[in-house]
Amino acid sequence: MWENDIDINEIKEIRTRTTVYFGCGAIEKIEDISKVLKEKNIDKVLVVSGKSAYKKTGAWEVIEKALKNNGIDYKNYDKVTPNPTNTSINEAAKIARDFGAKALIAIGGGSPIDAAKSVAILAKYNTKTANDLYEFKFAPTEALPIVAINLTHGTGSETNRFAVATIVEKDYKPAIAYDCIYPMFAIDDPNLMAKLSENQTKYVSIDAVNHVVEAATSKVASPYTVTLALETIGLVAKYLPKALADLNDLKARYYLAYAAMIGGVCFDNGLLHYTHALEHPLSAVKHDLSHGLGLAILLPAVIENMWEAKKDTLSYILKPIAPEINVNKSAKEVYNLVYEWLKSVGVPNKLKDEGFKDADIEKLTNLAFTTPSLDGLLSLAPTEASKDAVREIYQKSL
Repeated sequence: MWENDIDINEIKEIRTRTTVYFGCGAIEKIEDISKVLKEKNIDKVLVVSGKSAYKKTGAWEVIEKALKNNGIDYKNYDKVTPNPTNTSINEAAKIARDFGAKALIAIGGGSPIDAAKSVAILAKYNTKTANDLYEFKFAPTEALPIVAINLTHGTGSETNRFAVATIVEKDYKPAIAYDCIYPMFAIDDPNLMAKLSENQTKYVSIDAVNHVVEAATSKVASPYTVTLALETIGLVAKYLPKALADLNDLKARYYLAYAAMIGGVCFDNGLLHYTHALEHPLSAVKHDLSHGLGLAILLPAVIENMWEAKKDTLSYILKPIAPEINVNKSAKEVYNLVYEWLKSVGVPNKLKDEGFKDADIEKLTNLAFTTPSLDGLLSLAPTEASKDAVREIYQKSL
């Protein structure tokens, strides 16, 4: 158990394209980060957050003090909802422009971080809107610097170049990926994640599993993504049950946060395909659907679809959650093994449980092919991502 040799209270500096301060108490590093910002003449920042978690976790008290200590003026936009929308991004971008913000600080999970990334771009492109950005009417090369204070262990958005948002009026939920939105700094502090509810804990951790399953099986997968996938899934398999047994187990939170972080690096390299391309229409249509829950529902059918094409890789990386898996299993048997694991961590849900009906399948299938960017994800799938294939995955997940 190599994990026992790690002091979870010692802050590690991890270099990806982002410098990540990782460990219990890492939030205190915001003081050093604020000093760096001030040295770069960044004296105004827009803080982007949800409505309450940034305060309830205790993060804001430390961040506000650091900003004041270093003479950095700030405004806070705290209206980001789960599955951030074009409306809120446009609203926050106007505030950033009017205020003259020189950097963005995101406090929250993937939604505030993704929203901040979007605002960081729009603050540089004064005439553009979130609709322009997410309908690919321009390709940004610049953005304001971003600091990501991560409050969940799932999205990996604090370490990569991806962001998503919903265009409400069109039921679109596209994804963007630009080098200019890698955060400059990120903080992963398990102390800030201990207040995640049981459901949030499950869903964000399953999000990390989906990231690496896709990144290890895409058309651009590499040995690096397969290595990261095995480690990510192994850590989630081991520590998610521990976190669910005791939501205040900081060691479990630490390793789930680490799993999510390397999962973010994994799909930054191997990209995504089926489960994310098919989940985005789900939460675009039902805005209150947790992204991680939608992914969990789709995962068994996606693995069944690509089993024959990628059984060597899948049997390797899924071993921690499906010990009985081997290349001689049928696709249906593997579906059942993955579904049994999901049930074991309290996620037996199907699409019908979340209000979807047979009549919704065609609309969801069409959205998977008409939403900007999702066709690009589908093109990376290891099997032919035809409409029939997508329709069948939705149907089997119903």
